Amino acid sequence: MSESKGGAVRQFLKRKNIIFSARRYGIDALGAMAQGLFASLLIGTIIATLGEQAGIPFLVDAGGYAKAVSGPAMAISIGYALQAPQLVLFSLLAVGQAANDLGGAGGPLAVLIVTIFATECGKAVSKETKVDILVTPLVTILAGVLLSVWWAPSIGAAASSVGQLIMWATDLQPFFMGILVSVIVGVALTLPISSAAICAALGLTGLAGGAAVAGCCAQMVGFAVMSFRENRWGGLVSQGIGTSMLQIGNIVKNPRIWIPPTLAAAITGPVATCVFGLEMNGASICAGMGTCGFMSQIGIYTGWLNDIAEGTKTAITAMDWIGMILVCFILPAVLSFLFCEILRKMGWIKENDLKLDD
Repeated sequence: MSESKGGAVRQFLKRKNIIFSARRYGIDALGAMAQGLFASLLIGTIIATLGEQAGIPFLVDAGGYAKAVSGPAMAISIGYALQAPQLVLFSLLAVGQAANDLGGAGGPLAVLIVTIFATECGKAVSKETKVDILVTPLVTILAGVLLSVWWAPSIGAAASSVGQLIMWATDLQPFFMGILVSVIVGVALTLPISSAAICAALGLTGLAGGAAVAGCCAQMVGFAVMSFRENRWGGLVSQGIGTSMLQIGNIVKNPRIWIPPTLAAAITGPVATCVFGLEMNGASICAGMGTCGFMSQIGIYTGWLNDIAEGTKTAITAMDWIGMILVCFILPAVLSFLFCEILRKMGWIKENDLKLDD
């Protein structure tokens, strides 16, 4: 009797295309979520910043609209990857908004977890009744919002605890602080949590902000350069000025690909803090953006201008520019490439391990 029930459940799940697998949730859904984040929050931030710097209100408004729908954009992307029916997919707009708002700094991670559950609940009831147009959205939205209320704040608190660790690291000597902050914030940037939100919530500026910039740049520039042979120019741009989160699916498949940019971050962090005294005194959110739309570099530059206006800095020197260029671009590219080549020769990284989906 129990075997027949088990068989019936398996048949039902197969018919509903509900597949419990690490690939579907840990690779397909994660990769899709990264694309949704890029198509909303990250590109919106780039557009808005361009508008602010150029004095074009239209761009500021356009970027604001894009940033405002980051939760729904991520949820729709995840639902699409899970092959959700149309009614389920459209209902995920509300789910993504709720999970992202309630998740705080852990908004993207909350959206990922909650949307997966909500999508599968919606798929389970889809087209099972004659009033599908009512039942499917009702189940999807209620399940997603209830789970958001229940889980998202805790997920956000867990993400914020990463920020507390960063604050603790800033109390250490610049060398050790440079390593810890650079590695931790860089890892957070690639993970499905918001490094920018964490930096903004903590008001991470000064030397700690500079170390955070170093870590984020190491991840983005590092992955962009070391995966050039697989992804060519499109991958260089999408990761180098987009987001290294695009590699999260590949990281799940082979975590060793994360070693080169992380080692690079461990080196560039203390170089930023101890060698160049690189400070990020612009908007704290820029500390967690890396080379995404060159937001961190804009933050460093505006910080210089602010310091000059306040009288704490006399002028922007050649050493300032050299430090920013080395820490943000040259060192991450060279170090990550060298470390990657070593791991390729060791067989730890194989051909197409870094290839992004077309």
